Amino acid sequence: MISMRSKYALKALGYMSRTSEKESFLIADIAQTEGIPKKFLEAILLTLKNNGILSSRKGPGGGYSLAKAPAQVTIGAVVRAFEGDLAPVQCLSESASASCPECADEDTCGIKLVMADAGNAFASVLDSVTLADMLQRSEFERQRRQQVVDFTI
Repeated sequence: MISMRSKYALKALGYMSRTSEKESFLIADIAQTEGIPKKFLEAILLTLKNNGILSSRKGPGGGYSLAKAPAQVTIGAVVRAFEGDLAPVQCLSESASASCPECADEDTCGIKLVMADAGNAFASVLDSVTLADMLQRSEFERQRRQQVVDFTI
């Protein structure tokens, strides 16, 4: 599971991507519109800025803005900003660099081999979907649901 920080980051970035008429966004506006606690959102946006996903400007007309077009920001990049690598078990983690204590031979461990495949599939999906794709998919589903005809009597 991904953390609430990742979910809120995706919600905030989705809002910023959908609201293209604005150049920059205030934390308070994003927090109120998306239902995200303001203090929590401050830390989230700072992390996104530190990872090159957002940029910020101080002063009048300032705030946060996307550093790249929504079609250039992958969901994987956003999730990794908060979760680190996406390894399902510690022996596959690049940052933990620890072996599993219960594993006698990591090279032939069936659990590690299967989890490596699962982790690669998960990462592949997240790295191939952009913010623009996420928004397009959401809008498509919203329109599809509005066109449902109910024939119940």
